[in-house]
This record gives sequence, structure tokens and C-alpha cells, in this order.
Amino acid sequence: MGHRDALLEGAKQCLTEKGYARTTARDIVAASGANLASIGYHYGSKEALLNEALIRANAEWGEALEKSMAYDDESPASPREQFEAVWTKVIELFSGHRRLWSVNFEALTQIEHSPEIREALADGLQEARVGMGEALLAQLEEESDERTVRAVGSFFQALLTGVMAQWLIDPESAPTGPDLSYALLAIMTGTRDRELSD
Repeated sequence: MGHRDALLEGAKQCLTEKGYARTTARDIVAASGANLASIGYHYGSKEALLNEALIRANAEWGEALEKSMAYDDESPASPREQFEAVWTKVIELFSGHRRLWSVNFEALTQIEHSPEIREALADGLQEARVGMGEALLAQLEEESDERTVRAVGSFFQALLTGVMAQWLIDPESAPTGPDLSYALLAIMTGTRDRELSD
């Protein structure tokens, strides 16, 4: 592994161990086995390296998330049961990547000062919205025009971000897959009942 790749791996390790703001260039050098000058040579700055490391770590998380959100086409389970199973898997996946989510929430505080982080997070968010929307609609065999894909993907992204924030703050009382399924059913039943009574 060359210095560039070693620095990137070292930066990813430091992000999960120390966080974004507390990682120093010397921390990255110690984790990577590279030298201090190589950060500037390969990435220009420690911040640029950390930004790239965060982008890569999120891309890896996104691939794992996509797999965990897949519905089982062969399952006799109802859409509600599949929704519950998917969110149970997503929450389990989160527990293995808890530190990465902490870093992402920390990175949100940097977006006013770092256009690079804002752009990277915005690009990732857009990609996640489209990916989640298309995947869910395809599995439900629903029509998937651009507006529907964006709306469904945005809903899932909002749910994901909110659930993960609750798991970071208070894991003992954060919602589970069954909780989310029950809540969605209660909302939809209440909405349908009101529509029928109008």
C-alpha cells in the first residue's frame, strides 16, 4: 500500500477513534505509518484528507446499508413485516457503525465552514435518496416517476437520520424495527379513517 492509500486508511481509523475535530495530522501519521509531509503532498491539507476519508467511509456504509434495506422477493411476509425486518437490519447495522454516525453528526457542524464537506454530504444525501426510493418502489412493484422516487427516498432518509440520532443519544429507548412498523401503520390507519369519515 502506498502512502496515499495508507494515509486514507489511517484517517478513516482516526475518524472513528477520535472524531473529526480531535484528529491531528500527527494522529493520522501514527495510524498510517506515513510521514507528515506526505499529507500535504498527497491531499493538500489534513482537512482535505479527513474529508476524503469521511466520504469513503460513508460510501462503504452506503453499500452495507443498501444490502440491509433489500426486501426478500421470495418471502411470504407482508409489506409491513418486510418493512419491520428491513429496519431491524438497518438498526443492527448501525450498532456496528455507531462511531461513523457520530462522526457524521460532528461533520454537520463543520458544513458552515467547509464547502467541501457540505458538497460531499449533499452528494451522498442525493444519491442515498434516489437509491433508497428506487429500491423500495421496485420491491413493492410501484410506479416510480422522479417525484415519487424522491419523496419515498427523502422519507426513508429522514427516518434513517432521525432514528440514528435517537440511537446515538439514548439507545435504551430508541425505536426498534417493530416500533417503526407499528408507528407507520398507526399513522396510515388514522389517516385512512379520517379520509373515510370526511
